[in-house]
Amino acid sequence: MKIAAIDIGTNTILMLIAEIEGHRISGIIRDEHAIARLGKGVDQNRCIAPETFERVLGFLQAYRQIAIQEGVETIAAYGTSALRDAVNREDFVKFIIEHTGIKIRILSGSEEAFMTYRGALWGFPESDEVRGVLDIGGGSTELIVGRGSDVFNAQSLDIGSVRLTERILRKSPPDPDSIAAASEYVRNQLKSFPFFAPGSALYGVAGTLTTLAALDQNLEAFDGPKIHGYRLQKSHVDSIYEQLAGLTLPDLLRYPAIVADRADILLGGIIILREVLSHFSIQEIVVSRQGLRYGIMLELVRSS
Repeated sequence: MKIAAIDIGTNTILMLIAEIEGHRISGIIRDEHAIARLGKGVDQNRCIAPETFERVLGFLQAYRQIAIQEGVETIAAYGTSALRDAVNREDFVKFIIEHTGIKIRILSGSEEAFMTYRGALWGFPESDEVRGVLDIGGGSTELIVGRGSDVFNAQSLDIGSVRLTERILRKSPPDPDSIAAASEYVRNQLKSFPFFAPGSALYGVAGTLTTLAALDQNLEAFDGPKIHGYRLQKSHVDSIYEQLAGLTLPDLLRYPAIVADRADILLGGIIILREVLSHFSIQEIVVSRQGLRYGIMLELVRSS
């Protein structure tokens, strides 16, 4: 049996197709990635723009075609921060199902956090130690703490690389006052997260982390095996930040690891990461290429 799990995020739309045998994932068939910017303008207007309806539809139609070609029996699509915030989310969901047959379920912040935790750690060695997962999304950032497959602390914070950029980091490059304001805003948000023990292992998912892993290794192109499991040092994050903070978009795009559709929001994601690492006195974060779509798949397998 083949299942497709689609993660409709604020910045990206991701699709995982897997072969399922019994109650386990027996193989990964496709892992698709697209930057669709569903959340463009949602933070300011609380509304998904008409042109965004059409743009996202194009990506989902392409994904549906891929799923059909691969013989997928079930397509499960889940929306996150931008759809939670948009006042016209029901119109968008209706539009997508009418044009593709794909029904989107909108996750709560806590559901997103739980599934992201399980997905990020899937395939890593099991451990009885406390571990944390950080997911820097476009519209929200999830912080999850657990042991094994059990989550005992999870929170979705109202910050993300797109949201922070649209709200505060509007210039390219941002001026020092804007950077200071963005950093302070993130620090204030982190005060609401009650506990994460210094020295505990922290794993990170999403584009900010994978881009930093590629930059730190001077990769000319995205290389999944070199990125997944890469141990990114806080000191290296700080060095990359200092290197990029004053650059314009054309300057950023000279780096092969920085894709065009992520360049304008990358600094926002790095600011969030730096503040999280400092707040919890974390010196290293392990990069995971996985995340919510893997957690969705695991949940679908469990309930199948």
